[in-house]
Amino acid sequence: MQDSIATAKTLSEALPYLQRYSGAVVVVKFGGNAMGDDDAMAEFARDIVLMRQVGVNPVVVHGGGPMINDMLQKLGIKSEFVRGKRVTDKATVEVVEMILSGLVNKRIVQAINDQGGRAVGISGKDDDLMVCVADDPELGFVGRPVEMNVQVLRDLYNAGIIPVVAPVATGMEDNETFNVNGDTAAGAIAGALQADRLLLLTDVSGVKNAAGEVMTQITPDEIREMTASGVIAGGMIPKTETALAALDQGVRAVTILDGRLPNACLLELFTDHGAGSQIRSTEPRVKPRTRR
Repeated sequence: MQDSIATAKTLSEALPYLQRYSGAVVVVKFGGNAMGDDDAMAEFARDIVLMRQVGVNPVVVHGGGPMINDMLQKLGIKSEFVRGKRVTDKATVEVVEMILSGLVNKRIVQAINDQGGRAVGISGKDDDLMVCVADDPELGFVGRPVEMNVQVLRDLYNAGIIPVVAPVATGMEDNETFNVNGDTAAGAIAGALQADRLLLLTDVSGVKNAAGEVMTQITPDEIREMTASGVIAGGMIPKTETALAALDQGVRAVTILDGRLPNACLLELFTDHGAGSQIRSTEPRVKPRTRR
C-alpha cells in the first residue's frame, strides 16, 4: 500500500510538468552503453512511449559507434585516423549506413513498438531530411549538415508516430552518403524543428565545474568561459558545442544527462529533481502553457 501511495503522489506531483510539455517537441539523442543492453533498451522505449502517451512529441535520434566498430572488424576493414578522428572512406560509409539505418535503427523501432508505441525508422536521406557537405576533406564522408528539411518529422509526429532517425545523410552531389555525428544530427534536427527541449543522453552524469561537481543549470556564457579555461574538455566539448548551436537556432533548452539512470528522460521532464545539466539562455517557464 505504501508503494502504491508513493506512486500516486509522484503522478500527482507530475501534473504541472505534464501540462507544461503537452504538445511540446522533444528531441532525444540515444546512444552509449544502453543501446547494447536489452533491458535498458526496453526501459528507454517505455519512457518514449509514455512521453508520447501524455502528449509530448518525441523525436529519437541515435548513434551506433560500437556496432559499427564490430562490423568493420568482422569485415576486415581497417580504419585510419587523422588527429584522433576516423577517416570514413567509401567502404566504411557503406558499413555505417548498413548498421545505422538497418540494424540499430530497426532495433530501436521494434523496442518502441513492443512497448505499445507507433514508431517509424528513417535516416537523414529520407525526403532529404539532412543534406551535408564534408566537415573535413581529410576525414572523407563525415558530414556537416547545411540544409534541413524536417517536414517529414512533423508529418510523422502529427500523425501520432514516433520518428526514429539514423544519422546518415545525403550530400549536395548525386549518390553521396555522409556519416554524421549523432549529437550533431540531433542538434541540427532540434534546431530546425525549434524544439522545446533537446536531451543528449550520455555515459556521464553531466557537465562538471572545476571542483568536479555536476552543474544542474548553466548559461551559454558559462559554457564558453568553462571551455576557454579548460574546465570543459575532451568529449564534452562537442556536446556543449551542439547545445550552444541548438540554442542559437531557437531550441528552448538543452540537457546533457546520464542515460544510465533508470527513467532518465522522465526524471528530467516530469520531476523537480532533473537528471543532468540543463543549458538555457532564458529563465525556465514555471507556469504551464495556457490554452484559451
